[in-house]
Amino acid sequence: MKIITVQSELKKEIELLKSQGKTLGLVPTMGALHQGHLSLVKRALKENDALVVSIFVNPTQFNNTEDLVQYPRTLERDVALLQTASDAILVYAPEVADVYGEDVASVHYDFGGLEHKMEGQFRPGHFDGVGTIVKRLFEIVTPDYAYFGEKDFQQLAIIKKMVKNFKIPVVVVPCEILREENGLAMSSRNVRLKPEYAEAAPFIYKTLQDAKVMFGTERANKVTEWVESQFENHPLLKLEYFVIADIQTLETIENKLENTLYRAFVAVYADDIRLIDNLALN
Repeated sequence: MKIITVQSELKKEIELLKSQGKTLGLVPTMGALHQGHLSLVKRALKENDALVVSIFVNPTQFNNTEDLVQYPRTLERDVALLQTASDAILVYAPEVADVYGEDVASVHYDFGGLEHKMEGQFRPGHFDGVGTIVKRLFEIVTPDYAYFGEKDFQQLAIIKKMVKNFKIPVVVVPCEILREENGLAMSSRNVRLKPEYAEAAPFIYKTLQDAKVMFGTERANKVTEWVESQFENHPLLKLEYFVIADIQTLETIENKLENTLYRAFVAVYADDIRLIDNLALN
């Protein structure tokens, strides 16, 4: 396994692979890898001749400086986990300067309003940071396919929009959410949960499942009110938002329409750890 820290060296490796007609996959990560990341890696390995996994904690997508400082950096452990999938992965683990140069700043993007929904309301500038780093990685790696988890469904929609807007020649591949045995969506943040909050957190997924059942017979606003009441009565978990939205526009809905797909989105605080999840409703 090659660990590459400078893009000039990575580009030489990619140039060689592409000269041999090999297809190239990319799994962008911020490290602190877990089995959810590994599921993306394994799928990318199956569907491509070669694979780059980027490990880079992107400073421009954190609107909370403390969150950036506390974000786990575990490169040695991450590489060991990747080696369980394949020894042929190219790991791109750059310093900030290699990616951004001297100008460590986000580009402002217009994602057609997708960036102002849900996460965008509570994390100002977050999706400008996401768009900036993902576009930069696409330029550096020039992958044929790029793999993203559906846990960050809004991010996935925004990346698809960016690829379309800028006519970037990459296929964005969505991958299903991988969950712990108790239903909690796998996340790098889970390891930071205090024991009592780790025990309480599966309530998030259970509530999403119950909301899905209700959605079969009830109006969306009725389901939303019920979910909000469940968290109001929970002693440990604090709801930031619950939204039922059209998966294409991410617009919050009141009434269901035929031939339209909907998804429930939730953000919850477990003490100081912010957890997000979502679930297809139909």
